[in-house]
Amino acid sequence: MPTYQVRGDVPRKRHIQFRDNGSLLTEEVMGLEGFTGNESILYHLTSPCRIKELGDFEAIKREEWVPDAHAHRHFKTIGIEPEGDEISGRKLLMWNNDVEISLVRPSASMDYFFRNGEGDEVYFVHEGSGTLHTTFGDLPYKEGDYVVIPRGTTYTFEPSGPQRYLLFETPGLIEIPKRYRNQYGQLMEHAPFYHRDIHPPAELQTFRERGEFRLKIRVRDGYQDYEIDYHPFDVVGWDGYLYPWTFNINDFEPITGRIHMPPPSHQTFSGPNFVICSFCPRKLDFDPMAIPIPYHHSNLQSEEMIYYVDGNFSSRKGIEVGSVTLHPSGIPHGPHPGLAEKSIGMAETHELAVMCDTFHPLKLTKLAKALDDGQYAYSWYTEDGVPASYDADPAGATSHF
Repeated sequence: MPTYQVRGDVPRKRHIQFRDNGSLLTEEVMGLEGFTGNESILYHLTSPCRIKELGDFEAIKREEWVPDAHAHRHFKTIGIEPEGDEISGRKLLMWNNDVEISLVRPSASMDYFFRNGEGDEVYFVHEGSGTLHTTFGDLPYKEGDYVVIPRGTTYTFEPSGPQRYLLFETPGLIEIPKRYRNQYGQLMEHAPFYHRDIHPPAELQTFRERGEFRLKIRVRDGYQDYEIDYHPFDVVGWDGYLYPWTFNINDFEPITGRIHMPPPSHQTFSGPNFVICSFCPRKLDFDPMAIPIPYHHSNLQSEEMIYYVDGNFSSRKGIEVGSVTLHPSGIPHGPHPGLAEKSIGMAETHELAVMCDTFHPLKLTKLAKALDDGQYAYSWYTEDGVPASYDADPAGATSHF
């Protein structure tokens, strides 16, 4: 979906001689789907195949938690301790074969370079700002940004201040939904964002230095270390359609209607068997008889994870910034007792949340067990008409509680 971009110097045609101070540059075609998908062409000072030493391989270990009961879950994540960097500090919360969802709250900066060789990544920046340095150039990011990094991109983070991310990794492709694009790939008028909202790398810096540099690559469900003797950001120019980019959640233009709009109206990205949605401040349903709150629904073929970013969640006792709720497949969920009545007449909501719907069941980790409040499944239960866990303030009623 991203549009054609060019940075630095490129020759007049593909696959012809291109030199730097008389030296022939190495052309790299970085593409998807066997030369039929999006691609970019990069021109390196040094062959990207060159390595000095093979390092260790570390397999990824996932510790699964299988709960005794199938139930809705609430995980309080705001208090997780900072650990590692943007790669080593990834804390897997839930996953399936299509997507891994992790919490990242780094305590240190990266002193190496990273490349995901088996999947696309989307970092949602909950807190912090900085610059993602990549082979394609520098990509500034800020709070609220989705940082979309296609597989094969070599990068390192330069954070500014404390950071908190929600991370999605997928062996498939992260795309903008097809229904937002015309046959030429341009975003159409009904799309909730536009090309101006998508920000590619701002500046290409070419590094010519030699030395010892550590490169870590995710491959074969693990991490392989390499030592190289040249700076990996040795690209003098590139052009194409494949590169990292950012999109800020606050630039999402909510789609509203006379009656309540379903979750697909909030879709921002699509992946293989999952979607990522943005719940943003918006005007609510305007039919005089509308109930401006989600109707009860059963996730018969999907699992629904919501990460609460900002806003007043007092309609759900215990829900707070950084909370994650999981509504698994096979059982219904919806507003708590009395909330639909109290929501009538509401004109707008000010919540901010990120949702991921998967079409195959999610597995939970032992980290999820440690963060689970153990009570969320009972929050619809009432005695004498009073919900067991309920705050009478209807603010935030439009989230998928």
